[in-house]
Amino acid sequence: SQAAKMKLKHNINPVLLQFINFIVLVYSLVTYIPWYILSGSKQAIAKAKQVKARPVNNKPGGAYRSVNSLHCLASVLYPGCDTLDKVFKYAKTKYKDKKLLGTREILKEEDEIQPSGKVFKKVILGKYTWLSYEDVYIKAVNFGNGLAVLGQQPKTNIAIFCETRAEWMIAAQACFMCNYQLVTLYATLGGPAIVHGLNETEVTTIITSKELMQTKLKEIVSQVPLLQHIITVDGKPTTWSEFPKGVIVHTMASVQAMGAKADTGNKQPCRPVPSDIAVIMYTSGSTGIPKGVMISHCNIIAGITGMAERIPNLGEKDIYIGYLPLAHVLELSAELVCLSHGCRIGYSSPQTLADQSSKIKKGSKGDVTTLKPTLMAAVPEIMDRIYKNVMNKVNEMTSFQRNLFILAYNYKMEQISKGYTTPLCDSLIFRKVRMLLGGKIRILLCGGAPLSAATQRFMNICFCCPVGQGYGLTESAGAGTITEVWDYTTGRVGAPLVCCEIKLMNWEEGGYYNTDKPYPRGEILIGGQNVTVGYYKNEARTRKDFTVDENGQRWLHTGDIGEFHHDGCLKIIDRKKDLVKLQAGEYVSLGKVEAALKNLPLVDNICAYASSFHSYVIGFVVPNQKELAELARKKGFKGTWEEICNSPEMEKEVLKVLAEAAMAANLEKFEIPVKIRLSPDPWTPETGLVTDAFKLKRKELTAFYQTDIDRMYGKNVK
Repeated sequence: SQAAKMKLKHNINPVLLQFINFIVLVYSLVTYIPWYILSGSKQAIAKAKQVKARPVNNKPGGAYRSVNSLHCLASVLYPGCDTLDKVFKYAKTKYKDKKLLGTREILKEEDEIQPSGKVFKKVILGKYTWLSYEDVYIKAVNFGNGLAVLGQQPKTNIAIFCETRAEWMIAAQACFMCNYQLVTLYATLGGPAIVHGLNETEVTTIITSKELMQTKLKEIVSQVPLLQHIITVDGKPTTWSEFPKGVIVHTMASVQAMGAKADTGNKQPCRPVPSDIAVIMYTSGSTGIPKGVMISHCNIIAGITGMAERIPNLGEKDIYIGYLPLAHVLELSAELVCLSHGCRIGYSSPQTLADQSSKIKKGSKGDVTTLKPTLMAAVPEIMDRIYKNVMNKVNEMTSFQRNLFILAYNYKMEQISKGYTTPLCDSLIFRKVRMLLGGKIRILLCGGAPLSAATQRFMNICFCCPVGQGYGLTESAGAGTITEVWDYTTGRVGAPLVCCEIKLMNWEEGGYYNTDKPYPRGEILIGGQNVTVGYYKNEARTRKDFTVDENGQRWLHTGDIGEFHHDGCLKIIDRKKDLVKLQAGEYVSLGKVEAALKNLPLVDNICAYASSFHSYVIGFVVPNQKELAELARKKGFKGTWEEICNSPEMEKEVLKVLAEAAMAANLEKFEIPVKIRLSPDPWTPETGLVTDAFKLKRKELTAFYQTDIDRMYGKNVK
């Protein structure tokens, strides 16, 4: 079974193991009846087995809908709240003095010199200080009015290029109220992509931070001729002189002061209507230059209505930690769900998230320890990192500690797969691991890329909470599917949300048909109010990716391949762009190869590559430094990190490990990489080789490793 494959290996004496198993069996029998009566798990087990979505008709390729919205798709969160400004006004009235946005104060900043001579910035942070719903509302109103004083007109574009922080959300709410179209750009985008986004949307004003202004904007301002105003959210920058004539730099506080003084009494504010564009979101895209997705007010509201329905008991007791880029649809949607339900949002960053994070001074507290969130969103890359770090710590334990952890881990895995809980293991064994994320997490939301079964199980076991694995695209306002909290199966993304329906379209080239048995398969099409308006100034691409059926329903063609299981849950099994036909005619799914190998301790990241002009698969691998250094030591290879990675001898050793794992994962012989290139440098969004959600950018990776590709395919490299 899949659970058996994911179990950890121990080295306990067989006789002792039999005795331990007997004790566990007795404990399970004694505690089963009181647990079954008191925990309410009977209902959870029953819910897990229920059908979660059904096709609306019996025709092949018929759309599946959630059983909770079979007759009518949900589109509005609260009656009459059909635009985002109305949603916030409703929340402000309901939760007036409740805390909404929290930020930690910086007590001290220090430069720490590393043994290598590099200087790392370290911070000591204080408590969270909070703005109430009312505070945020007033700040947003004033900022919106201040932007009007600067000449911003309704239905015109304004850009935000800023890290995730309270001011980002305040600026966004101001734009929603005043019907300004908010253009969002990732803080990690490269110069040419930023210039493209700003010029294509013809913005005259950009909202940013001091740091991004100095590091990114300064170099490109001269290439954005229409730019007139730069607004910094965190006070005055130290130098002003480098900016071209005609560009004025303001602080957010000064714009808010202008808005507070402005006489808006006679002017009738131009409120948005549901079909107005709220956000033009530039996707960092795994292919080509970024595309601006036009998302209307009703698209976002439908999306967050669907998402909120999958989070039970969402409300004022919840605390959400915001650290992913707000320019990503996953984070923006999650925060808007929280804001509309009375939750608190405490801000963080990947560099300050945990006690061990890179910017946190040793001995001081990371954000999760201080905030103790109950809800958190993460991309698989972050979960994979937590998984590998904890497993490395387990391997460093004494033999007794390690075997105790492994026994508890394997026992809990069995219990979870049956739908049971393990309160004793949770409090005695996993409490310490759970504290890594603050100790109070009740649901982990995961999206942005596929999550491996092993990592999902690890999070379930060690953090004692369900993982809501979701599937959605920027083009569907982030909404599509999310697993229900009592569904502990792995590798699936759940049933369609109540706001949308999903159907599968035949893809003949890949051999996927919606008449396939036992499960219908095909390209995933999402329909519903959450399906966005299209791409900004790109009619041809909009026509290609979006269609409207005879009933007026709008459909997004995702390019992903899925299959529906008998209970109405979706599993993503392939991607059109990832399928490559080899010279001999076999089809290779690059994503499938990567998924099989990515969770090896030796592998931090991997990109498989294949070409129709060749008969075998190759790969680029970012090895785990600790694991590869240990392998080199065992093989007697001495050298620097770069020398180890560039060594043909070490490439062969790593290939052996990959081949073993590929065989264990039942990959076909032609799917197993034959040659690899070990990369000494990690792939981060800053390198431009992965997106902000850490998805591979295949085109950029191919260009970056072109010389290696030529070498691995035996071409003459000059």
